[in-house]
Amino acid sequence: MDSLVINPSVLYFGTPVALITTMQPDGLANISPMSSAWALDDRVVLGLGGCGQCVANLRRLGECVINLPDAKLWQRVEAIASTTGSHPVPEHKRAMGYRFEPDKFACAGLTATPSQTVAPPRIAECPLQLEARVVAMHVCGDDPIDPTLIVETRVERVHAHAGIVVPGTQHVDVMAWSPLLYVFRHYFGEARRLGQTFRAGSPEPAGTGLP
Repeated sequence: MDSLVINPSVLYFGTPVALITTMQPDGLANISPMSSAWALDDRVVLGLGGCGQCVANLRRLGECVINLPDAKLWQRVEAIASTTGSHPVPEHKRAMGYRFEPDKFACAGLTATPSQTVAPPRIAECPLQLEARVVAMHVCGDDPIDPTLIVETRVERVHAHAGIVVPGTQHVDVMAWSPLLYVFRHYFGEARRLGQTFRAGSPEPAGTGLP
């Protein structure tokens, strides 16, 4: 098939949305929407703007909760997409339309619930909530104003809504779990199951999940 050489402004070709909760210096919780994350074993790697309040909080305390919303929550995510916990708002963010918001839970209509191994709260409405600690940070790119950081975290505990867990197992029910996806700056959800990989083991009936 014919192809074209293109130069897209972003390479968000399709990743899950995550809401990162961290603790502010004043003791309030901050929520940072992001969409550059991948997981391997017990590690989740985050791509974050280096001058954001989330990174400042991670540098200071080294812990967070990676909350994974489902597709139904996209409007609540968007409600805080243009907000920042940084005060004053960095000039380059102000120019992009960001505003300071001290209480993002109230702004998004979300509920804070206590974590068990870290200080930042979990977001009750998110079907998956991963309590995590920072293992390493690496600067990526050469933007002098807002360098991108690669943040490696280790997951300490996983919480899942009962409705997305296969009864009697430790598996997520992939027919019940519909992650919110961010594709080239557009929200997508309600993915359709096409099949399963050989690593899932023997053929499973509809409604069962992958490890």
